[in-house]
Amino acid sequence: MTKSPIISKYPSTLTYQLKSFENIPVDIFENAEAGSKHIAQSIALAIRRKQQMGKNIVLGLATGSSPIRVYKELVRLHKEENLSFQNVITFNLDEYFGLPKEDPESYYYFMHEHLFNHIDIPKENIHIPSGSIPMDQVAKFCDNYEKQIQLHGGIDIQILGIGRTGHIGFNEPGSDQKSITRLIQLDNITRQDARDSFGGIEEVPYKAITMGIKTILSAREIYLMAWGQHKAEIVKLSVESTPNSTIPATYLQMHDQVRYCIDTAAAEKLTRVETPWKVGSCDWTDDLTCKAVVWLSERVKKPILKLTDEDYNKSGLSELMAEKDNAYQINLKVFNRLQHTITGWPGGKPNTDDQNRPERSMPASKNSIIFSPHPDDDVISMGGTFLRLVEQGHDVHVAYQTSGNIAVHSHDALRFLEFYKDLAEAGSIKIDNAVFKKALKTLLSDAKDKNSEEVRIVKGLIRKGEAISAARFCGLKDKNIHFLNLPFYETGKIKKNSFTEADIQATVQLLQNIKPHQVFAAGDLADPHGTHRICLEIIFEAFERLKDEKWMKNCWLWLYRGAWHEYNINEIEMAIPLSPQELLKKRKAIYMHQSQKDSAPFPGEDEREFWQRAEHRNKATAETYRKLGFAEYEAMEAFRRYKFDWQPAKK
Repeated sequence: MTKSPIISKYPSTLTYQLKSFENIPVDIFENAEAGSKHIAQSIALAIRRKQQMGKNIVLGLATGSSPIRVYKELVRLHKEENLSFQNVITFNLDEYFGLPKEDPESYYYFMHEHLFNHIDIPKENIHIPSGSIPMDQVAKFCDNYEKQIQLHGGIDIQILGIGRTGHIGFNEPGSDQKSITRLIQLDNITRQDARDSFGGIEEVPYKAITMGIKTILSAREIYLMAWGQHKAEIVKLSVESTPNSTIPATYLQMHDQVRYCIDTAAAEKLTRVETPWKVGSCDWTDDLTCKAVVWLSERVKKPILKLTDEDYNKSGLSELMAEKDNAYQINLKVFNRLQHTITGWPGGKPNTDDQNRPERSMPASKNSIIFSPHPDDDVISMGGTFLRLVEQGHDVHVAYQTSGNIAVHSHDALRFLEFYKDLAEAGSIKIDNAVFKKALKTLLSDAKDKNSEEVRIVKGLIRKGEAISAARFCGLKDKNIHFLNLPFYETGKIKKNSFTEADIQATVQLLQNIKPHQVFAAGDLADPHGTHRICLEIIFEAFERLKDEKWMKNCWLWLYRGAWHEYNINEIEMAIPLSPQELLKKRKAIYMHQSQKDSAPFPGEDEREFWQRAEHRNKATAETYRKLGFAEYEAMEAFRRYKFDWQPAKK
């Protein structure tokens, strides 16, 4: 029997209690890959059933990052398992108004790139709203779009993503539940979320044509997918709130054939995941006990060792009390667990009992690799730990996984090129480099997209120079600085390719050459651009390829978070305290990345500079530990160990 990819560790048997929190069925998958395959397989099964009956099937399709894996699996099923789309009729949810179908950011372009160009669907069966029709014809077009859906018998299966505003399709907050296909003004948050793809907020369209709430709810079956921690808050609100126009996705609760398919990251805020003791009986593992005690301490604003039996009982944790004797015993156990996460020795402390320390004491000097998805993630996310590892005598290597070239402003690249040009004109160097000439010509042109291959080479060299400066500042010699320049990244756009064998082999080779005792990697799946996620998947695959190597059995993988989020305290397995001087030195290392300072091209949702985000986060982690009753530190960097099932226990 095939193991279901749906996570079953969260309470789901107390249906009558769950319904008081989740007003719609929610399936939680281990990751986006598993959830997407589940949806694609369900669609494929429905297509084949209709084929057996000699009937067509009508699919409502979505765009954006969420359904890409679904389309990839459908393409695979077509090519490898003979799934035909001859009987499939599609209607897309929406399209940006003002974009011609040839525009790379149009949803017409998106759908053909990710699905239609790779399957055998008849062209006449594809329906996508037009973004280039005249304004005075929009109402007529929308009315006809509705009629076309009805003429084909209505939508059988509708797939949806969900935006941070809770929008489905482009039905923004305030959309009426009786709305149908229409032109709509985009919410500013929606436009902000799209700005990186368009190269700036000023390039994002203000309007879109979208199916309405009523149109969506008319589908016979609906799947909504949400992947990643940045979707966790809106998933909770859309699932646990009552239907309202402020969060349009809540209207899906009025449909009796809707399923949310989300990954564990997007499920983090659900009541049954965040505070499962509110749902019903729990299996009080050490991890869940720690989570509950930290939650209780923060809720009643008391250090852990001051929590009382009354605190537990009044906060709905009487079951934990009954199972674990009394507050004193529970408090002590959790306090000791968290105390043991704090260490000033990220590579292990030599000649000491390491039974309760996060890292092993031996070997005293370790080979360490810090993988950095972009050329600055190493110092932003773990700069203090980086410095500490070097100072404590470990053989530290840093591996920059991607060039980060698109994250350089064109005016910065032009400044470097013009300096080079002026230097040449002064007779110091010769201008005989074709790359230089082409890059300079492109940057001085009126071209909208200036990320030509030559320009990206120049931008990559800028980031490489900054990374070398920062690594040297942290004490590394040049031979320990590695630039992998993984090919998947080199699209010249925000959207990246899937990783390939070339990406894996570059990573495998580095690991094989260094044979590290510990590896640090970005485990931040909230990265809005997805580069962190892909880089981590490549590392996982490399570890799997090397798992039979003797040295790999004792190679530990520590995960850090990027600039967007920090681990919850109960999730942290190693916390490295930083002094005020160390925090300042970390800031100076981040300053070395001048092209990312002041105003980075792709800052995500947070407008603060990267050094500010890092310091605020590190200080907040230290403050949380202090409030729980631990020593007061200036700042702390946090890590979790990823444990492979083929690795032996610590000892």
